[in-house]
Amino acid sequence: MYTIIKTEGRAKRAVLHTVHGDIQTPVFMNVATAGAIKGALSALDLQNIGCQVALSNTYHLHLRPGDELIRDIGGLGSFMAWDGPLLTDSGGFQVFSLTGLRKIKEEGVYFSSHIDGRKIFMGPEESMEIQSNLAATIAMAFDECPPYPAERKYIQDSVARTTRWLLRSQAHLTALNQQDKTLNKHQLLFAINQGGVYEDIRIEHAKEIVNFNLDGYAIGGLAVGEPPAEMYRILEAVVPYLPQNKPTYLMGVGTPENLLECIDRGIDFFDCVLPARNGRHGHVYTSQGKINLYNARYEKDDTPMDPLCGCQVCRTFSRAYIRHLFKAKEMLAMRLCVLHNLYFYNHLMADVRNALEVGAFQSFKAQRLAMWDNTRI
Repeated sequence: MYTIIKTEGRAKRAVLHTVHGDIQTPVFMNVATAGAIKGALSALDLQNIGCQVALSNTYHLHLRPGDELIRDIGGLGSFMAWDGPLLTDSGGFQVFSLTGLRKIKEEGVYFSSHIDGRKIFMGPEESMEIQSNLAATIAMAFDECPPYPAERKYIQDSVARTTRWLLRSQAHLTALNQQDKTLNKHQLLFAINQGGVYEDIRIEHAKEIVNFNLDGYAIGGLAVGEPPAEMYRILEAVVPYLPQNKPTYLMGVGTPENLLECIDRGIDFFDCVLPARNGRHGHVYTSQGKINLYNARYEKDDTPMDPLCGCQVCRTFSRAYIRHLFKAKEMLAMRLCVLHNLYFYNHLMADVRNALEVGAFQSFKAQRLAMWDNTRI
């Protein structure tokens, strides 16, 4: 059940009640692709930094170690020692990212494994079966994420097929949730809106998928190369056609600035590899903007990465020390920066929720954007 607590314009403060716990929104979901955050973070770290939802990858876990193995161990939560909500993507993004290793057909997608080249087939039924084996809280319907740019005819054909795949995804997951062997018989299903940067295709697809009356609605196929202004334009066009009384999830987004702009446009679920990826390369988010610890200016800087941050990293270590770790190629450097960045993202969302509760989101957004507006990197 999804309950809206407060709204400010299109921005929503809500809670999604799930079998694995409540999700307070807006929320940033931390990307644990193979069951761990890249940068040597575990489920214990996620708990310590205030993470609410971990997101893992259907395709990658199917390849290694195998979804049936994970099912036999008790599901992905047991496997990675995470007792909170989990969302698994459907494998649809790999249809976009592994262009040279896949072939799309009506029945599904034929892949060559990026690990060993073996042939794999994944259609809606296979994707639902894998996600059921993983016992995630939220499963994503199988879709195609089209590239940017793409011709209108390609997008139209792709979206029509995604709708047909949604019908098959819903039917198969409904059946799986009724089977005795199923680990999570309360698995939720989110549909994915596609349509590239064509407003009319997006809107028409939104109207179609709303009729499925699913647990939540995602917007996919953005943040794949289009300018941010194009992404915002599409959100402004399509969000009003998605049900306000269901979670709205923007897949693969984004920077802290993106998050605030998209919350303002009605989004309340997010995920992105950016904080972890940037952290592994010494780029950290702070209350004053993003900084690059490889910059020579931090060589003798004995201040915290962010003096206003309450994370354990900022309370303990200096910029100079973490820069030294990077220069010495110590793994600890990546771990500390990823920990800080994910703490920053999760606590940014907590601050957003607090601002929404008191009707102060617009002033909060303006203040934060002004604070981040610098070129310190």
